[in-house]
Amino acid sequence: MNMEPELWRWIWLGAAAVFLLGEVIIAGGVFMLPFAGGAVVAAIFAFVGLNDALQWIAFISVSAALFAVLRPVVRRLNEGKNPIGVGSSRLIGETGVVTSVIEDGADVLGTVRIGRESWAAETPDGQTLQEGTKIEVVEIQGTRAVVTPIEE
Repeated sequence: MNMEPELWRWIWLGAAAVFLLGEVIIAGGVFMLPFAGGAVVAAIFAFVGLNDALQWIAFISVSAALFAVLRPVVRRLNEGKNPIGVGSSRLIGETGVVTSVIEDGADVLGTVRIGRESWAAETPDGQTLQEGTKIEVVEIQGTRAVVTPIEE
């Protein structure tokens, strides 16, 4: 591309701003931040007066390097984090009542009522729970609640 060298400075800074704005708007991890970093380095190269090809090489190289460094860090930071109150994980720790018998080895899972919801349920140790037994949810496995009885 044959453009004025001074124009590239502002293009790279504008691109960095757009990538940073995109990073703020888009939820779900660090996706656009590496591109913003690459654009900032390319802008510095443009301000120094390096040619277009070196600016593009800097943009691509720095973006790739930042991806390689940041993705594992972000993945490690997000590991095992289930936001409380989101999805079925909100039920962990909640109490309820058995509405149909939960038996070990039964062909049909028992059911429990947790708040206004009805869930298929099982116990972690295969314990039998009769209707009316008060329970606490200790885990959610797909569409099943893993429950333990509450001692009264």
